[in-house]
Amino acid sequence: MNRIFFRFFVLVMLSITVATFFIYIAISRLFGDPLDDIARRQAAAQIFLLEQYIDKAPADEWLVRLNKVREVSDVKLDLVPLASARSALPAKQHGALDRGELVLDTAHKAFYRRVDLHGESYIGSAEEVIHAQELPIDIGLALEMEAVRYVIVALFLLVPAALWSRSHWLGLQALSRVADEVGAGKLAARAVFKPRASIYPLAERFNHMAGRIEGLLDAQKNLLHSVSHELRTPIARLEFALELLRSAADDPALETRIAAMEGDVAELNGLVNELLSMIRLDSRQGLQQADFELAPALLGCVDALDPLAAQPQVRLDGALGSMNGDRRLLLRAVGNLLRNAQKYGNGRIALSARRTDGVEIVVEDDGPGIPEGERGKVFEPFYRIDRSRDRSTGGFGLGLSIAQKAVALHGGTIAVEQSEMGGARFVIALPV
Repeated sequence: MNRIFFRFFVLVMLSITVATFFIYIAISRLFGDPLDDIARRQAAAQIFLLEQYIDKAPADEWLVRLNKVREVSDVKLDLVPLASARSALPAKQHGALDRGELVLDTAHKAFYRRVDLHGESYIGSAEEVIHAQELPIDIGLALEMEAVRYVIVALFLLVPAALWSRSHWLGLQALSRVADEVGAGKLAARAVFKPRASIYPLAERFNHMAGRIEGLLDAQKNLLHSVSHELRTPIARLEFALELLRSAADDPALETRIAAMEGDVAELNGLVNELLSMIRLDSRQGLQQADFELAPALLGCVDALDPLAAQPQVRLDGALGSMNGDRRLLLRAVGNLLRNAQKYGNGRIALSARRTDGVEIVVEDDGPGIPEGERGKVFEPFYRIDRSRDRSTGGFGLGLSIAQKAVALHGGTIAVEQSEMGGARFVIALPV
């Protein structure tokens, strides 16, 4: 807020400065130099004495009155030849001097004016000029006064603008916080403003959008949840029917078909379980926070892997310590990555973990890796880089998505890179 106000203040001051410059140019061309007008006002007393006291003296008393003014005034009054005055002034002021007008020399705090045009004041006065010096002219002070005037005007313009900007900015900040909450998964968050607030229409549109998104996602979750639960009943019936069929079958060929059907049913059952896991993660159901030691938990995750597949090389930092979170969910994320490495690696798998500002867990393998263009998509549900390979290994395309959601629930991130071993390198970064 302070930064925005400062920028606005600088902009207003620059605008006023530029406007002042153009005003000065316009007035100078239309009405003459305004600085001369200021100087004339400051020297008004001396000009008044000259025009109202000295000039109105009879011809035989003009010099007498001039000398009287010299005695009482701090201004130095001299008579100089017309030629000297013309040489001291710029050429553009010669015409005014010749016409008998008072010509200001602001830079030297002086003015020039011919005594008269016809020599009526005294003999030879037509060729002489009265030169007043040390006039009380201070253009710097006048400019400072003008600057203070403009600053005061700018401040009176800025104070109402600042008050309006502050209320507007606070409203935008509140709306931004609600947007962050919705983006973080709190779809029930809404922006609450009074109807007279400046961003009330925007907040209402945002709330409408958030409500539609919440409704669509709820409908999707409800659909998946209902379908998953509805599938459990026919799956259970198929399993029971297959058991009855196996007990009544003596044909080896039929036994092979029954085994294949049981495999399909087991795969379908596993898919339903994965879908239910996804739904629970999306709705944050069953998230159980607790402190646990990280190193033993990771070693337990390795022990739970298929003993007939390649086993990972484990490198754990000795100072991993403990962390707070849902132990089951985090280990499931790491387990999914390790099982993927077992499926797609060529025999070498590595699991490492270290503690810096947070906790970093790395799983890598020597398999074919993941192309750079596909790395942003592998965490999408049901996405497969190679469908035939996933079918042969029994994957559903949900393991990485579940791992990402589990890590995100703990405020962490998961990324995929190229491993030095040649395959994929998955990095889990968790805050402590």
